[in-house]
Amino acid sequence: MNTRHDRSDGPDDIDAAFAEIVAGLEREQSFGKWPEAEAETEAERTPRPEQPTEDTGPRDWTPPDEPEDEGHYVPPEPPPLPTPRPSTLGGIVVIGIGLILLLLPALAGLGSSTALPIGLIAVSGGIIWLLLRMRQGPPSSGDDGAQV
Repeated sequence: MNTRHDRSDGPDDIDAAFAEIVAGLEREQSFGKWPEAEAETEAERTPRPEQPTEDTGPRDWTPPDEPEDEGHYVPPEPPPLPTPRPSTLGGIVVIGIGLILLLLPALAGLGSSTALPIGLIAVSGGIIWLLLRMRQGPPSSGDDGAQV
């Protein structure tokens, strides 16, 4: 079995080799530093004032006793669904009859070889009927745009 420690083409301590590479790059200074890194090095050079003794970390925060009313948006009630037209109901009924013929041909008193084509024609016809009856444009409600 060949492991990293047994190989002769690599260093024994990879962490030490990586540290040497990083140290060499930092000595060269041929690459730019991030602005945060420059600010950190300047902050390390300047003496720090005494820190206050009170803790003000994120875990020291306590929520207020009563939640403030933020005035959440409450949408208005949606309008009721429109009542379907008789032609739409007819298309749905034809699809339902076709599905019954496909799934339960014995209810209609037909054999499966007769009920299958009739059911497929009924389902297809109902879907085509509903697609042809769809409205082609946007609803004309007389509204000219968004409301403020």
